[in-house]
Amino acid sequence: MLTYLTYTVLVVFVAGFLWKIILYARSPAPLLIPTTPAPVTKGGVRLRLIREVVFFESLFKADKLLWALGYAFHITLALVLVRHIRYFFERMPPYFEHYQIIGQLAGVAMVGALGLLWARRFLIDRVRHISSKADHLILVLLLGIGVSGLLMDYVLRPDIIAIKRAMTTLWTSPAAALSVTGPGDVIFILHLAMVFVLLLIIPFSKLTHMEGIFFSPTRNQVDNPREKRHVNPWSAD
Repeated sequence: MLTYLTYTVLVVFVAGFLWKIILYARSPAPLLIPTTPAPVTKGGVRLRLIREVVFFESLFKADKLLWALGYAFHITLALVLVRHIRYFFERMPPYFEHYQIIGQLAGVAMVGALGLLWARRFLIDRVRHISSKADHLILVLLLGIGVSGLLMDYVLRPDIIAIKRAMTTLWTSPAAALSVTGPGDVIFILHLAMVFVLLLIIPFSKLTHMEGIFFSPTRNQVDNPREKRHVNPWSAD
């Protein structure tokens, strides 16, 4: 049951993710509108995109507080995801054991950053005005995933051996299942369910900004209107 559910969620996630990329790629860009000061060469555009993806450059210039909270969340999320690799492989390099404390501390920081990001949507008038139910749902899911993970780390420990056995046999055994033997296992099932819901939501929400940034005309266009004519895709023929 767990295997089939996981396959279904991953198929929807990957198919939706690829569909959104195709949709972005096929969307016409009728105007040359790079945000200035903009690079005047393709190499400069690539460098600009790298800075945008790695350092959130435009967000840093626009809102320092949001940049700090958002950057903290993304960095700690990456560290937490790396820590979760151990649940999908039987053996890990010895040095990976020393990484666990980093992953645990990153989990605490991630929940803190998410809490402040959610509080921002209530405390700042202009942000509260533009916040939709979908925005709150995504933050609630992320917070639920983070808090349930911390509960399993520090309070209600599930049967890690059984969980790892189920995860490592997920792709080879259709009968992979999880047994519920205590409160910690219930928390894990809730944790996994929220992860599945989040994966199903990602391709159809604002979270597709992770690939959308590469198709943003304000970021991926060369600022060369004098040197090269920009032809409207609608009237190219």
